[in-house]
Amino acid sequence: MNEKFFALISRMRYIGRWGLMRNSLPENVQEHSHMVAVIAHALGVIRRDELGRPCDPNALAAAALFHDASEILTGDLPTPIKYHSGSITEAYKDVERIAADKLLDMLPVGMKEAYVPLLGEKVDEDSKKLIKAADRLAAYIKCIEERKAGNKEFLSAERQTLARLRNMDLREVDYFIRHFIPAFELDLDELGMMEEQ
Repeated sequence: MNEKFFALISRMRYIGRWGLMRNSLPENVQEHSHMVAVIAHALGVIRRDELGRPCDPNALAAAALFHDASEILTGDLPTPIKYHSGSITEAYKDVERIAADKLLDMLPVGMKEAYVPLLGEKVDEDSKKLIKAADRLAAYIKCIEERKAGNKEFLSAERQTLARLRNMDLREVDYFIRHFIPAFELDLDELGMMEEQ
């Protein structure tokens, strides 16, 4: 038996993101997925502990780690193309589902069921919203970092991404933006990491 799932997952680091943009700080799908998982976990904690609504932050983080796993087989289609029209978006979603199923088929039968909820469209609707929000927050943070690096290429994307985040109308997102986004504007000294003990 030759299961290839984890060998392919490790190749997420070879799939570049923001392909149509000039990047000061190149980002790959593996790096992005880690940040989305960190933020999804935070949104889950905010929902559970700050807003008093039921949520499993650990399950959110796990699903977020795999939210772009199909891109190992499909590549990262640039956003302007992916969302150009409803028919393109639906066709691409079909391709992503096929890729996710192909990845699942690379697991031993006894492990497969544990990964079904983590890949693609198989995540419940409520979790999907928080993972999509985490995905957008990660993109917004990337735009902030590019702007801070002097790259004006991301200014429009930064404005558009913030508008999309606001339009999601999620209290968890508003909380994250209000409490945590301002620190992404700080340098290392301002973050307090270089202070003498």
